[in-house]
Amino acid sequence: MTGRRDFLNQPAPENYVAGLGRGATGFTTRSDLGPAREGPSEDQIKEVLAKRAAQLGFTDPSTGKKKEQEEDDNDERFQDPDNEVGLFAGGIYDKDDDEADRIYRDIDEKMDKRRRARREAREKAEREEYERKNPKISQQFADLKRGLESITEDEWAALPEVGDLTGRNKRARQARHQRFYAVPDSVLAAASTAGELGTTVSDDGPASGNGTDGTVTDFAKIGQARDKVLQVRLDQASQSGTSTTVGTATSVDPKGYLTSLAKSSLPESAAQVGDINRVRELLESVIKTNPNNGPGWIAAARLEELAGKIVAARNVIARGCEHCPKSEDVWLENIRLNDQRNARIIAANAIKKNSRSVRLWVEAMKLEDDARSKKRVIRHALDNIPESEALWKEAVNLEEDPEDARLLLAKATELIPLSVDLWLALARLETPENAQKVLNRARKHCPTSHEIWIAAARLQEQLGQGEKVNVMKRAAQVLVKESAMPKREEWITEAEKCESEGAIITCGAIIRETLGYGLDEDDDRKETWLEDARGSIDRGMYETARAIYAYALRVFPTSKTVWLAAADLERNYGKREDLWQVLEKAVNAVPHSEVLWMMLAKEKWQAGEVDNARRVLARAFQQNPNNEDIWLAAVKLEAENDQTEQARGLLKTARQEAPTDRVWMKSVAFERQLGNLDEALDLVQQALNLFPTAPKLWMMKGQIYDDLGKKPQAREAYATGVKAVPSSVPLWLLYARLEESLGLLPKARSVLDRARLAVPKSPELWCESVRLELRAGDNKQAESLMERARRDVPKNKQGLLWAEKIWHLTEPKQRKPRAVEAVKEAENDPVLLVAVARIFWGERRLDKAQNWFERALVRDSDLGDSWAWYYKFLCEHGTTEKRAEVVKKCASVEPRHGEVWQRIAKDPKNAHKSVEDILKAVAAEVH
Repeated sequence: MTGRRDFLNQPAPENYVAGLGRGATGFTTRSDLGPAREGPSEDQIKEVLAKRAAQLGFTDPSTGKKKEQEEDDNDERFQDPDNEVGLFAGGIYDKDDDEADRIYRDIDEKMDKRRRARREAREKAEREEYERKNPKISQQFADLKRGLESITEDEWAALPEVGDLTGRNKRARQARHQRFYAVPDSVLAAASTAGELGTTVSDDGPASGNGTDGTVTDFAKIGQARDKVLQVRLDQASQSGTSTTVGTATSVDPKGYLTSLAKSSLPESAAQVGDINRVRELLESVIKTNPNNGPGWIAAARLEELAGKIVAARNVIARGCEHCPKSEDVWLENIRLNDQRNARIIAANAIKKNSRSVRLWVEAMKLEDDARSKKRVIRHALDNIPESEALWKEAVNLEEDPEDARLLLAKATELIPLSVDLWLALARLETPENAQKVLNRARKHCPTSHEIWIAAARLQEQLGQGEKVNVMKRAAQVLVKESAMPKREEWITEAEKCESEGAIITCGAIIRETLGYGLDEDDDRKETWLEDARGSIDRGMYETARAIYAYALRVFPTSKTVWLAAADLERNYGKREDLWQVLEKAVNAVPHSEVLWMMLAKEKWQAGEVDNARRVLARAFQQNPNNEDIWLAAVKLEAENDQTEQARGLLKTARQEAPTDRVWMKSVAFERQLGNLDEALDLVQQALNLFPTAPKLWMMKGQIYDDLGKKPQAREAYATGVKAVPSSVPLWLLYARLEESLGLLPKARSVLDRARLAVPKSPELWCESVRLELRAGDNKQAESLMERARRDVPKNKQGLLWAEKIWHLTEPKQRKPRAVEAVKEAENDPVLLVAVARIFWGERRLDKAQNWFERALVRDSDLGDSWAWYYKFLCEHGTTEKRAEVVKKCASVEPRHGEVWQRIAKDPKNAHKSVEDILKAVAAEVH
């Protein structure tokens, strides 16, 4: 060991701080005793750094250029704000500092968020304004690009090529084409001697030239010879009946020539085989390797047939019959490839080798010409194969006498008692009495066959005992016992088959006895049966659907849904008497359903039986006392028949017996339709005392004052109404329109602003605000409101806003791109669909316009404006039948909504007009 102590055990130098050279400072841990010592002071650090610099030979950091550079580096511009120096350099960062930093950070983020929302909104508005004023080239030509899809290939091919039409380039091209160059003499000499034959013989060998026989190959002559050969072939083709000869010139018909070429070529299937020789080699290898493989011989024969070598095909298949005498497929192929005379001989040989092949016997029978020979062949076949059902069927089909056919079937059923088809055929040929016996024997032999039971039920229907004898009930019991019960869908199919063949009673019996099989009470039986009925209606099997509804009503006699479905079936596809009968049963089964009572009364009234309709409503009053729907139906019945006093009396009684806001509203509307505005005003005042929150009553009060010319009172009524019912959008709209009609646009704007605060996110209110600015001529404000509306209203409710923007705030060229964007955001809105249809209408793309109109009607058939636009479209571009169909459908739907539809339909002047009249009036009004 040496006297030098280990390095780690040496004492530290004075003022030594571990890691000071790399910028570290002293620290203490919990293991240190006493308070933590402070780090070195700034003077100590400078002293250590100066000593270190002197040792390394560096300039004193506190003097000279390096000091200046350090001062430059410590400039405030380059300081890290998180790395504090100076006063707080030696401070301790505690929890209070952290909380203070967090608070300041939250404040900064909140201020930035507040500014960012306004900044982003401003930037977005500026960007949209810039894009609107400076649209991209792709947007300007978007509609023209979409129009390219209608261009045909011929039109595309006819487009001229883009060329440089400037005068300077055109002259340069012309000068370039007219430029001439000097040709060398060698080229001229070679051209002069082209095509000549050399006749001189050289002393040292063959003649001059390229050939070894003293001649020169002349490719020009070869080309001329080829053209002559082609001309000869064309002349030959023209002489086959497809040419027209005028003098010595012959013109070939191109179509006829191509047809003759197609006849002389291989069939289309030959191209699928590919290389004939290669496939032939492969098949020869197959039949040599395994000569007993029948499909290989058949494939080889068909290959020769495809190649047009029918004789070779017959030889191949004949060899196949020798190697595979028990293969009926090979024999059948041999019969097919030969003519009838040879085919009979081949069939006889085949039957000798395969006497129990049904297919060969049937094929041999088909080769005979007369019926007698065919019968002889079939009887020979039956002698060999008596248990073949197919042979017995062929034999029966050959018989012309029903008695002979019956005898054959009787023998066939004895030999093949399990054949259901033979039993049914025998039963059809027997008399009704014997047919019953035949079917009874058939049931004993085939107890699991439901076809025999259906035939028995149809037989009873033919005998007139279909209602008395319930064959299908016993059939269901037996089939369940035998575990041979078909599924419900199969029974419905059999019932539809019976209906199509005229067996209506059997159809109903099948449904009645089998529809509930396999369905438990826990299953959704009602929906299942309703779906089955709808499926039968779609297939045109209405009797089956009636039977399904009848069975469903037996299980659910008080189901209003099933009764309404049955009534709809009779209304659309049945007779009026049947509909009345169904509705009578319905009201007896569900006496408290006012809908069924009113349907029955309406049907009686539309049939002209007004007294019977009154009796129906009287019975409805007994079952449903004080029901407002029945009261109002009775009032409508009397009013439509010009019984004014009786209708007024019924309304008066209804206000006492069933005092609802709807009854009071109908009373006011009735007096208003008659022109009794003072009486109507008195009634509406009484009604509002009872129902101050009914918005329609406030609207009617304002409209009555408006009709009387009392604008201030109307304004007061609307103002009071919006205070009582602030959530009523139509009331706010009437209030704003009244102010606008008085010329008070600021007041109207104020009303709409208040309305949007009371009913936020309402597309109708936003749209009315936009329209107000458009009518005032302030398009810029209208656009601003539209953008605000689109941000406020949910996307799935923006259809009305998009339609307004497309047609009134967008240039015609930009409507289609706007429509595409709108459909992506609110694709199922009927108002938007109608707007898109109108765009296609304007472009004369009538098929697409009609499709979009129909999509709108499917989406919401209760929107009357859609029906009006579609009818207006058909008045210009539709047929009379199509217009009549649309009017009929509209009358059956009876739409009740729509901006223009409601305004016209609820006008007192149009109170007694039909749906067709209102439709035409709305179609003339929309624009």
